[in-house]
Amino acid sequence: MEITYNYYVLSLAMLLGFFGYGQNVHKGYGPPIPPMGKRWVMNPDFSDEFNGTALDTTKWLDHHPTWIGRKPGLFMASQVTVADGYLQLKGAHMGKDTLVNAYGKVDTFNIKGAAVVSKKKIQFGYYETRVKAAATTMSTTFWFSTVGNFKGPKDCDSYGLEWDIHESIGRKGDFDGQFFASGMHANAHFWYNDCEGKRHDFRAPQVRFEDERLTSEDFNVYGGWWKNESEASLYYNHRPPKHQRFYDKIKQQPFDQPMYMRLVSETYPYPWIALPNKEELADSTKNVVYYDWVRAYQLVPVNQYYANADLERELKLYQEGIYFNAANITLTYSPQLKIPMNYKANEKRLLVVELWNAQDKKLMESSMEVLPGFGHFQFDLYPKMNLKREENYRISVKLKSLTSNDPKVLDYNTIILNLE
Repeated sequence: MEITYNYYVLSLAMLLGFFGYGQNVHKGYGPPIPPMGKRWVMNPDFSDEFNGTALDTTKWLDHHPTWIGRKPGLFMASQVTVADGYLQLKGAHMGKDTLVNAYGKVDTFNIKGAAVVSKKKIQFGYYETRVKAAATTMSTTFWFSTVGNFKGPKDCDSYGLEWDIHESIGRKGDFDGQFFASGMHANAHFWYNDCEGKRHDFRAPQVRFEDERLTSEDFNVYGGWWKNESEASLYYNHRPPKHQRFYDKIKQQPFDQPMYMRLVSETYPYPWIALPNKEELADSTKNVVYYDWVRAYQLVPVNQYYANADLERELKLYQEGIYFNAANITLTYSPQLKIPMNYKANEKRLLVVELWNAQDKKLMESSMEVLPGFGHFQFDLYPKMNLKREENYRISVKLKSLTSNDPKVLDYNTIILNLE
């Protein structure tokens, strides 16, 4: 009866999306407001909903190409599956010790881990994943790193990069790193090889978000905005961001190389974190990491056509709308009024802007098409009539579909305009 009950609980949780009541329901997630004049668009090479029956081998490797795992956990392709709408990384005990000859030495492994690595590398952008950790001491991770070494500023030195958006385990225990079982933990490593051949792990200050819940209790969304060579911002369940400055004592702009995305379940060394026991590794309700999706976004000019713009429409990614950052705006009187606004659109839409006076009379109307994505721009309004200084006007904006002769209004917003 116990086995039947656990299977029923797991199946019901799968059906309901592990308390999320279905896939892709969290419309509130996604990238932060883009810089002025820019638009977030999805990058399909690093985005996957995992709704198929097998790993998409055009995007992903089912192993780590340059690392076999931290002993005694060995990365094995057999532990990577895609089913029920999730990428699943399953931990297991091998049953006996296995000798592996790698890196010029023989090591002993007895735990099966898993790794999925992007085939392409990327630099800058916003990345996020929705994931539920395994309820074991094996890791649940979402990170990026380079391969090989790059020439340092002294020519005789070299460096590599690693950016960990999130690392965690799924349960607590009698070990030093039990805090890793809850919240979010982000690190940035500048791996430096000095001219004497010594290797250094220079790190940015760790970014942490605290949470009372274990990471294995429910799905969480972990996000990171790699802004430039010097800094990033981190996001946990869409809380306000925390910011990270990369270590820059060796190079002023250290994170200057593209990196590969990595989704990994590995073992950690004791006494920092205890190894998983055989019982939890044999429990199918505990030993699997579930990645619901991983999504990547890149910045493009707000009015630039982007060839891979179908993802937003296919996923119905955004709750489409038009947004202002305040209830009113004060501008200096000019024949050209620049009205800042944001929009979210899953496909090409029509933006209609109306200018009304204090007597509720519409003075003018102007429109433009906007492209799929999350855009931030200034709408240029050219009133043909004389507007009065120190008088209030109303800007009304409608986001409309581009279908039929009577396009549907998808969203509506207003802002008060003060002229000086």
